[in-house]
Amino acid sequence: MNPKTSNLHPDWLLHLCDEFEQDYMRELSSYLKAEKSQGKVIYPESKDMFAALNATPLSSVRLVILGQDPYHGPNQAHGLSFSVMPGVKVPPSLRNMYKELEADLACSIPSHGHLKSWADQGVLLLNAVLSVEQANAGSHQGKGWERFTDKVIELVNTQCSNVVFMLWGAYAQKKGESIDVTKHLVLKAPHPSPLSAHRGFFGCGHFSKANDYLTANGRQPIDWQVR
Repeated sequence: MNPKTSNLHPDWLLHLCDEFEQDYMRELSSYLKAEKSQGKVIYPESKDMFAALNATPLSSVRLVILGQDPYHGPNQAHGLSFSVMPGVKVPPSLRNMYKELEADLACSIPSHGHLKSWADQGVLLLNAVLSVEQANAGSHQGKGWERFTDKVIELVNTQCSNVVFMLWGAYAQKKGESIDVTKHLVLKAPHPSPLSAHRGFFGCGHFSKANDYLTANGRQPIDWQVR
């Protein structure tokens, strides 16, 4: 896995280049190559594995939405957590995010699930694990990605100020335990999955709370309306 061939944004590469020389990343790269050589289909495509970092440079991060691992169905995952490409059916968790946005900020519910407009505004749509085997949810957990994305979170925590972290569900909340709450806003709620959204995700008001915090700290609020 070569960060240069992955076109990793220079903003991130400056801080992460050493990570790619670590044994765990070499082992992860070998693992992915071996899986592909066996004919397994891996999502997202290699060119999109670092899409979240490339879409949202470190210096522009205003908010982090932390997911777990990529969608494992065809044409879904493209490197941004919770997002799918235009023309792909909106997944259930994202549908619930849209419902909360409608209730919280009166955003109209869009017909697609492409969240690139959020990423372009400084919303880091980061999954904890950046690849998955087709039709095998969680298959690449414990292979090294978590250590890499812990480093990404550490960089945002230390290099940025007044960032909002949205941690939905126990997994994301555990991964974000080290975030400095004296310099950032950490918002916690149940996961927006249909299995848990009714336990407190609906009505959490995270989107308006995030914008209130950003504005209060002299930062541009997020235009949450997906068009």
